[in-house]
Amino acid sequence: MPKYDKLTPKEALELWKAHCEDVQEATTVNTHETDAQKKQRIKRLLSDYGAFVDYYFPHYTTNPQTGKQTPCAPFHLKAAKQIICDKNIKAVYKWHRGAAKSTHLDIFIPMWLKAQIYGGASLRQFWVMVLVGKSQDNANTLLADLQAELQYNKRYAADFGEQYNNGTWEEGSFVTKDGTAFFARGRGQSPRGLRYRSHRPDYIVIDDLDDDELCENPARVSRLTDWVKEALFGALDGGRGRFIMVGNLISKTSVLANICAIKSVKVSQVDILDKEGRVSWAAKWTRAEVQAIEDFEGYRSFQKEYMNNPIVEGAVFRQDWIRWAKRPAWRDFTEIVLYIDPAWKSTAKNDYKAAKLWGKDKQTRLWHLRAFVRQTTLSEMVRWCYDLYEWAQQQGIAIKFYMEANFMQDKQLEDFETEGQLRGYQLPILGDKRKKPDKFQRIEAVAPLWERGFVFYDEQQKDDPDMVRAVDFTLAFQKGMRGHDDAPDADEGAIFLLQKHSSISKFTPSFGKRRSAKNITW
Repeated sequence: MPKYDKLTPKEALELWKAHCEDVQEATTVNTHETDAQKKQRIKRLLSDYGAFVDYYFPHYTTNPQTGKQTPCAPFHLKAAKQIICDKNIKAVYKWHRGAAKSTHLDIFIPMWLKAQIYGGASLRQFWVMVLVGKSQDNANTLLADLQAELQYNKRYAADFGEQYNNGTWEEGSFVTKDGTAFFARGRGQSPRGLRYRSHRPDYIVIDDLDDDELCENPARVSRLTDWVKEALFGALDGGRGRFIMVGNLISKTSVLANICAIKSVKVSQVDILDKEGRVSWAAKWTRAEVQAIEDFEGYRSFQKEYMNNPIVEGAVFRQDWIRWAKRPAWRDFTEIVLYIDPAWKSTAKNDYKAAKLWGKDKQTRLWHLRAFVRQTTLSEMVRWCYDLYEWAQQQGIAIKFYMEANFMQDKQLEDFETEGQLRGYQLPILGDKRKKPDKFQRIEAVAPLWERGFVFYDEQQKDDPDMVRAVDFTLAFQKGMRGHDDAPDADEGAIFLLQKHSSISKFTPSFGKRRSAKNITW
């Protein structure tokens, strides 16, 4: 979809005209097709949404790098079926960034619904569509892409007749020859009395209504939610019609979140990775490409934009509490602990494995020295731990290795034993046998150590990918988080052990790219 934002009206119009030319060029018609073949093809396309998209919109679905078409994702097909089967659906499609939300809900599905009458449907699917954006200009540009298809898509016109009649997206409305009207409205604008001839809106789609600025103001969010539920929903004829909202969850204080909370609203949530760590739209992205996105954006931004999991930085830990400093000499540490949190699965799926090296110096300060925080197999973490042990032995550094006792009774300990057999010795791992209280309470309870300046990070590790990820996970930690808390949990375990004989224990705490293990340099 062309990006018209921040363009002058003249520039936007020129870009739109160029887009229309691309639509015409991409939708050439097979002139050798017989009438019987055409009828059969149309019947098949109207009953198969994925095939409909592939045929009529090759300019959207063709990958410019490979020249091949990217098929619809399963969640696109499911949404289309859900919408065509329920003329009075009230739904939120909470899909991750890049999931083609606007393309499908604003263009493809409305055009598929509109075409059903030409395929022999007894009643048309809708008469009046209203497309709602952040502003009137934003809504107009969203409407521009729909008008471009209805006016210049030669395949659609060849099968269903010329569509455009009058009006223009620049003015926020247009009408097709069969009397179907399309309107654009900005958030907060009055939709009262909106109709075309005798028909009131019966397909309303609200596209990415929230933004960061809006979500920072709960009062504005509340007022806009009321506008959606009252004025906008009231534009339907007594609730009859499809009422759809699309967007990704950028904040828990948002209009999208509020509409999702309505019991009668159907909610479709799609994250770029499913619960097993598989790519939701595997035909578009590889797992490595998704990982590259996360590596660039960082954990918190990735969770917000791609996992519908907005995280408030500073809910427990704050950025200014992360203190980087020159590490003391290794001989100046009175105790060094590696705490291992292997998670419960040994597969490279959606769980992170964490191993955190912490030390206590002669001034009883706590130092975060090294980190292993990766979404990988347990065997990789095991090799990293053995490499760390061997390096420490060469340097004359004594490290105590700890793991929660429950894990030491688990089959995962077999990975450590197997690696030990290969290396000719077993890693001296001790069990943390304490009866642990609630995880959030434990981690929150040590936060004041950061706040009061007892915790430091080795500045030599500031650019280390695992340490960067470890800091991200710390700042993202909050109660009820859906994200990964393995790294902060390992921090708490190491700190608990280091403080057992530390003078700090007299304070009452209230806790205010991947490298091969053999190439690690400590």
